[in-house]
Amino acid sequence: MTIVQLEAFLAALETGSFTAAAVHLDTTQASVSELVARLERELGARLFTRGARRLVPTAAAQALRPHAEQAVGAVESGIETVRALNALDGGTCTFGVLRNAAYYDLADLVQRFHRRHPRVKVRLVGLNSAVVAEAIARGEVEAGLLVLPIEESGLTITPLFRDEVLYASTRRLAADGPVSIEDVAAATLVLYDAHAGWKDPTRRQLLERAQLQGLSIDPVIEVEHVETALSLVATGAGDTIVSRTIAESPSFPPGIDVFPFAEPIYDTIALVHREGAYLSPATRRIAGLARETLLAKVGDHAGRSRAD
Repeated sequence: MTIVQLEAFLAALETGSFTAAAVHLDTTQASVSELVARLERELGARLFTRGARRLVPTAAAQALRPHAEQAVGAVESGIETVRALNALDGGTCTFGVLRNAAYYDLADLVQRFHRRHPRVKVRLVGLNSAVVAEAIARGEVEAGLLVLPIEESGLTITPLFRDEVLYASTRRLAADGPVSIEDVAAATLVLYDAHAGWKDPTRRQLLERAQLQGLSIDPVIEVEHVETALSLVATGAGDTIVSRTIAESPSFPPGIDVFPFAEPIYDTIALVHREGAYLSPATRRIAGLARETLLAKVGDHAGRSRAD
């Protein structure tokens, strides 16, 4: 039993003749007659009594009718749903953004997307990149903008943008020069992304460099948000690390100086999704919008560059 057979059956039932059904379905009378005859053979029951002027439905036809309508309706509904998705007139997209999205002009990403596609539901996840990478690998989030490196395998990674990582302090002097990993290991540190800890991509780079030198890094204070860390640094509680984009933002606290690392460290921001995964049209569109916004941040600024 096929949907085409059920469509022919319903058209014949509605119009009362194979000829009229053929006109309705834009096919031939012989095709409709054969489809119905094949359906009757498969069911082992007559569906119509063929009169001189009009088809008369049998009890079997009346019993089949609601099921046929339900099956055909479900298929048509599915087709319309897919068409709506492709036209961005419906559906849901899930996308991960950087924890510090506002500094990269991504804070209003949903608002701009929703203004263009108001019938698409959006689920935006803005956690630490390590956590979002895990969600993408599990299929809970379709794609996202993440800071590298990430540990998850089975992901397609497209680097977009490099942002230099700087050392932020109220106590270090310009005459002290670039910051070494030995300086970091000896410093009083206030680090953010406490929940992700050393899985955080930026902190992970620091730790790996220290371990290569036989050193350890042990922050005295760990908080969740970079703004909290910077507030503590401003009071002299310790030093921290920030991207150049954050350091150059209007909200960066006065009185905090930033210094480059002797061996430069970069946050590489990438577009990430599961290998071979189908991305919904809505997610592809919001990913494109996020990419355009992010790359617009790249200009003639020291320490920031395209990664592609």
